[in-house]
Amino acid sequence: MNDKVQRELGKTLWNIADQLRGSMNADDFRDYMLSFLFLRYLSSNYEQAARKELGKEYPKLEDVAERPPLGLWYKANKSDVADFEKQMRRKVHYVVKPDYLWENIVHLAKAQDGKLLDTLQKGFKYIEEESFQSNFQGLFSEINLASDKLGRKYEERNAKLCSIISELARGMALFSADTDTLGDAYEYLIGQFAAGSGKKAGEFYTPQQISSILSAIVTLDGQEPKTGKRSKLESVFDFACGSGSLLLNVRHRMREAGGTIGKIYGMEKNITTYNLARMNMLLHGVKDSEFEIYHGDTLSNDWDFLRETNPAKMPRFDAVVANPPFSYRWEPGDAESEDMRFKNHGVAPKSAADFAFLLHGLHYLKDDGVMAIILPHGVLFRGGAEERIRRKLLEDGHIDTVIGLPANLFYSTGIPVCILVLKKCKKPDDVLFINAALGFEKGKRQNQLRPEHIERIIDIYQRRREEPRYSRRVNMEEVEKNDFNLNISRYVSTAVAEEEVDLAAVHSRLVEIEKEIATARTKHNSFLGELGLPPLPGARK
Repeated sequence: MNDKVQRELGKTLWNIADQLRGSMNADDFRDYMLSFLFLRYLSSNYEQAARKELGKEYPKLEDVAERPPLGLWYKANKSDVADFEKQMRRKVHYVVKPDYLWENIVHLAKAQDGKLLDTLQKGFKYIEEESFQSNFQGLFSEINLASDKLGRKYEERNAKLCSIISELARGMALFSADTDTLGDAYEYLIGQFAAGSGKKAGEFYTPQQISSILSAIVTLDGQEPKTGKRSKLESVFDFACGSGSLLLNVRHRMREAGGTIGKIYGMEKNITTYNLARMNMLLHGVKDSEFEIYHGDTLSNDWDFLRETNPAKMPRFDAVVANPPFSYRWEPGDAESEDMRFKNHGVAPKSAADFAFLLHGLHYLKDDGVMAIILPHGVLFRGGAEERIRRKLLEDGHIDTVIGLPANLFYSTGIPVCILVLKKCKKPDDVLFINAALGFEKGKRQNQLRPEHIERIIDIYQRRREEPRYSRRVNMEEVEKNDFNLNISRYVSTAVAEEEVDLAAVHSRLVEIEKEIATARTKHNSFLGELGLPPLPGARK
């Protein structure tokens, strides 16, 4: 999608959101906005496929006054509907009944029809339970159509929804209805809502610039000699997936490079964010059979899919990416003695679950896989249990690269963060340190990584190239001498060495300057004498 079009559509929808939400807070209104955008996507995609499938049988727009063209076909061909929907499930993997298509919802909204709210409720339930082969139970659970924030009475709520949907339809009608446009608009709005959510944004959003670095890292490894890129990723996992943007970024990069990607797996604890992620996948054309997002707690590992005890059957992933909550307090319980994720390296302290998240991802990584995780700098140097885990990871050769990023890149925190790249079977017997802390453009609210900053990081990583005051390969002997402390400044300092001073040259120049001053003073005092004025103080007699 054209970046300019994306920005314009995003701004249009954002302005509408700002005008319409009234007393509703931005987080609540976000769920309505994104859900309606999602319904628009499902409808447009379905109607395009239906038009292609039915060909000349598809009713013409001028023949239809009050309902979507597809509705007229359903009405006239009742005996063929079941076969048609069966075919649509094969082609687009879902079905939307004509009454629940966006076009009909907009028609009801513009007509101020009292059935709008009831139709929406039925439509959302149908999409959750019947549209897809997969069950998307609870997909719209965060949208409370009976909320007092919309109005106290049914009529008031219905009228408010009529207003919101009519305005959204007007805004979206100004732009292309293609699926890429709507998917990118969804991403834009998630970013805008994140910008206004402050610390809460960390629950669901990884800035695209950082997401680009992580997705590049996991798609560059397993390198093929000619391209330096993977040709295939069978599986990708994000165990703290938020709205799913990071997973989608990996998918986009693979497909853009001509590679293929298999199934996408995500896990998310927050129910609202979990629903955002599922919608986000479908909005970007990921079929329901191509992804699986689980609502659950990563640290307690409550997804049965991951709890397989037989090593031969346990799921393993080609790539693991994550931006988990920083220094999250947790309760390990009996993890040390029973949990295979932590058995080899130890258990993270209760005060900070950073290494617990890391070890969870590493446990499910394939032997030739790559993991990239965003963490606070504290994991690089904190002592106690974290020092023991860090030491074991280094001794086992799992830590491949440490990348230091600038401060104030996130909406949720201003602290600088780092990216750790881990592998189970890495080849180089060293650790690559990249100190990218100074490579950014200062912004009003958040600092920004420009494309050239991102490209530099990726290029250095891919080539494992050393560059003065930016990157360095450090052998394990040096790391061990530093007590396995990975503080980046110990290995790559951005300080500029002072220029060496030639004292003899400086002394000679000072003597010359003194002579020049004396000559100038003598000449000046002669002029003063001619005028009958006293000489300058300190002048030689």
